Amino acid sequence: MSEQTMGPRPTLEAVAERAGVSRATVSRVVNGAVGVRPPLVDKVRKAVEELGYVPNHAARSLVTRRTGAVAVIIAEPEFRVFSDPFFEQQIRGISRELSAHSAQLVLLWVEGAGEHERIARYLEGGHVDGALAFSLHKDDQLASLIARTRIPAVFGGRPAPGSGPVAPFVDCDNRGGAREAVRHLVSLGRRRIAHIAGPRDKIAALDRIDGYRDVLVDAPEELLWQGDFTEESGARAMAGLLDRCPGLDGVFVANDLMAAGALRTLRERGARVPQDVAVVGFDDMAAVTGVTDPPLTTVRQDIEGMGRLMVRLLMRLLDRPGDEAPASVITPTTLVRRATA
Repeated sequence: MSEQTMGPRPTLEAVAERAGVSRATVSRVVNGAVGVRPPLVDKVRKAVEELGYVPNHAARSLVTRRTGAVAVIIAEPEFRVFSDPFFEQQIRGISRELSAHSAQLVLLWVEGAGEHERIARYLEGGHVDGALAFSLHKDDQLASLIARTRIPAVFGGRPAPGSGPVAPFVDCDNRGGAREAVRHLVSLGRRRIAHIAGPRDKIAALDRIDGYRDVLVDAPEELLWQGDFTEESGARAMAGLLDRCPGLDGVFVANDLMAAGALRTLRERGARVPQDVAVVGFDDMAAVTGVTDPPLTTVRQDIEGMGRLMVRLLMRLLDRPGDEAPASVITPTTLVRRATA
């Protein structure tokens, strides 16, 4: 056994002495707090590695009353969470950022409104320090219940107006991204452009419908077809649009999964993409765009980055409980041009 292994357990004071900083600075770095200058962070981390310092999380929790755990609440049934790559990417960003803050992820999904009280009781039980919630639906009361628990929380996606007390949220520019997608189709000379929308109980879907109508103010209702963000619903919607609107020459689809389904239907119907019908999706998820034929033109949102931002906002709430809540963040979108439009 090495001398380090047999010796006494390294302390914060020993790390501080090795790094040439104060004990308070070491504590902030080890606990993942913000506000420490990068050169000092590097010194502390080097000293931690050299000494083999291991934080005593049990003792820390007694002092700080922090559990070191964060609830990640997804307002979708289990099968949706594990079948949609959007959730995989967002959870990946959240998990990586939580790890950087030495925090544990506790994943909770909501099968229906009947589980809201269960979620609220769990949050009130002191099991976690804060909550991250996303994929909320327009009429559910999950946001209000989370607010009732008084636990620090950040939402992924803009909550519906009137859904409860306003908490910080992270979202992308859904409406602006939709406008850019439709304008691109118009610039290609497409004149009969449809929209396959997401479910109308999702604010993101409603924002993307608004972006479509911002550009095509007089688009007839027959050009708007609703899906549910799944590939199969995109395939069904595309079939319905082709039957109803034979002169269709462009379609903006509210997410990449539905766009993949739409492309499948177009191929089965013998329509050439983009020659006959140009297609633009939304998300830019590699798990989808990497396999579509032709490669999908889409609106990119930084899904993993938004997950990281959610964690950073929550950590600010936890580290500075007396401060004003951080402002919500709307991230930009970018049109990624490939072969479908």
